[in-house]
Amino acid sequence: MNTRMRRAAVAFCATGMAVSLAACGSAKESGDKGSDKASPKKGDDITVGLLLPENQTARYEKFDKPIIEKQISTLTNGKGKVEYLNAKQEATLQSQQIDTMITKKVDVLILDAVDYKAVAGGVQKAKEAGIPVVAYDRLAEGPISAYTSFDNTEVGKTQGEALLKAMGDKAKPSSKIVMMNGAITDPNAKQFKDGALSVLKGKVNIAKSYDTKEWKPENANQNMDAAISAIGKDKIAGVYSANDGMAGGIITALKGAGLSKLPPVTGQDAELAGVQRIVTGDQNMSVFKSYPQEAETVAKMAVAVAKGESLDSIKTGTVDSGTKKGVPSVIVPVVSLTQDNIKDTVIKQGYYTLGEICTAKYKAACDKIGLK
Repeated sequence: MNTRMRRAAVAFCATGMAVSLAACGSAKESGDKGSDKASPKKGDDITVGLLLPENQTARYEKFDKPIIEKQISTLTNGKGKVEYLNAKQEATLQSQQIDTMITKKVDVLILDAVDYKAVAGGVQKAKEAGIPVVAYDRLAEGPISAYTSFDNTEVGKTQGEALLKAMGDKAKPSSKIVMMNGAITDPNAKQFKDGALSVLKGKVNIAKSYDTKEWKPENANQNMDAAISAIGKDKIAGVYSANDGMAGGIITALKGAGLSKLPPVTGQDAELAGVQRIVTGDQNMSVFKSYPQEAETVAKMAVAVAKGESLDSIKTGTVDSGTKKGVPSVIVPVVSLTQDNIKDTVIKQGYYTLGEICTAKYKAACDKIGLK
């Protein structure tokens, strides 16, 4: 992990919750496949299977993977190891990867599902093989043992509130906006959408709404082109974009339509390109989420369940999936990222340096907003 990533991990370590060292589970009896816990491990010789959903979004390779690997090593005194595979947004491939992890006899799986419903069968297979599954970032269905993510409904509310604020006096029922939601295979996308709608409904006219296949910026770009044709480029008062990658595709479409002044566009994930668009004013905001805190938490959960330990000292509550009730969970808070708090969020937490954001291309814009 590079120095910046170590700073980010250390910054959030103080806020993390300690893993209890008091084991409360007993080894499974022979033939018992119904327990949520694997047979307790003796010592720190643990293999964690890490399955992430895609590599188009910068966060997974830049933050999640290295922080989880670092934390697993720390929690196991350097004896634990991580087996990593990325599904590249393919649900079928991820199902095969679960089978691979079962064949390798990992002690626990950290799973960020491509398709939260389609993965249920794989989660069941893992359980039957005595491998507990910790759902990460997306609430997978099936017999999962734990879950950590952000308050996804709150993310949508935060985006919706920021959009209305940016629209100013145009935030009225007659004003037309476009909603660019995430993929329907991602349960988070629905929660983002529901949260945003709870703020936007009745306040503006949602003229067009899209569920963007695979979260791809190019698909968002095509959807935005269609919205512009249907609504008229000068009649779009704002755009709700569920994440930064799609915001990039949306903004390209708006500029391609010849708009000199762009309507406010939201985002999420605090990707570097998104932060730079916020600096220039092309993008109104993003949602800053503590990936270090989320990643450290899932590592703690994974080690605990692999050892058969209680999650009581880690969990902050429980959640219900479509197939299981009362899943131990940790929900991490979020922050609205704008020009006003770039220093206090992504720079202070070590995500990016000032130099990475304010390259020669963006220096004038950085100077203009006092980012020096």
